[in-house]
Amino acid sequence: MSEPEAPFVTGLPLVALVRRSSEFLRAHGVQSPEATAETLLIHHLGVDRAGLYARSAPLDPQAAKAFGRSLCTRCSGTPLQHVTGEQQFMDLSLRVEPGVFVPRPETEGLVVAALETLRGAERPVVVDVGTGTGAVALAVAHHRPDANVLATDVSEAAVTLARANADRLRLAVDVRLGDLLEPLPAELRGRVNLVVSNPPYIEEEAFDSLPLEVRSEPREALVGGTQLHTRLATDGPEWLRPGGWLVVEIGDDQGPEVRSLLSARFELVEVLTDLAGRDRLVRGRLRRADAAARALGGATSASRAG
Repeated sequence: MSEPEAPFVTGLPLVALVRRSSEFLRAHGVQSPEATAETLLIHHLGVDRAGLYARSAPLDPQAAKAFGRSLCTRCSGTPLQHVTGEQQFMDLSLRVEPGVFVPRPETEGLVVAALETLRGAERPVVVDVGTGTGAVALAVAHHRPDANVLATDVSEAAVTLARANADRLRLAVDVRLGDLLEPLPAELRGRVNLVVSNPPYIEEEAFDSLPLEVRSEPREALVGGTQLHTRLATDGPEWLRPGGWLVVEIGDDQGPEVRSLLSARFELVEVLTDLAGRDRLVRGRLRRADAAARALGGATSASRAG
């Protein structure tokens, strides 16, 4: 199917262009058409929202052509973030690319909950599992510059992009390629203050009912049910220090199951809701008895090895 055309972009004052562009986007089924039109114009003009409406002159021909092309690409189902190549996340501007999951605004709640667990911790060690663009790890590093932040992902494309975002934002995050916690250096066993993760949690049978824009994301970054939550609840205690925290994002119908998973090894386990009242996160603190048993087991193994 060919892309729609937007010949109206030339010659209109910007206020009128926002209005006509919004109507065009709405007619093609794009959600939040006004905000989308503004975002695309801001992207092409290199101004903020106030600067956009302070300008009255029409776009020059080159900018008009580029803007019209972006409108049509968005109408064809390409996510807005892939049209602009960037996403705002907790005051950070992240580069995004096709093939790497775009962080959603609701995941900012994961960072807020994670930061709450770090209150009072000095120079905490934080691990973001399944980092994608690096959004969660970078936001933690931004708000806790004293933290030692590591991030892992099984996708080479994600690791490359997360490292690029860290370099561009000048934030110290050690991004490693590998499965869940396996890439971590051995000396961090029993020393991590926080493991945080937004793992793939869409159920397989629900994938086909997702909006087209969501289904354009990498399938492996979406589908997983509670499999990775189970692994994190099992493997996390090996790396966490006594009283360390695990905080994970969940699907809105997975709260009871994931809470039960964590309750086997963690205390103070709670399900947290988002602004719409839907279950969104589960967090728990490693029981100190579990940490002590782990340490004793490690000492026994070392003694036998000697």
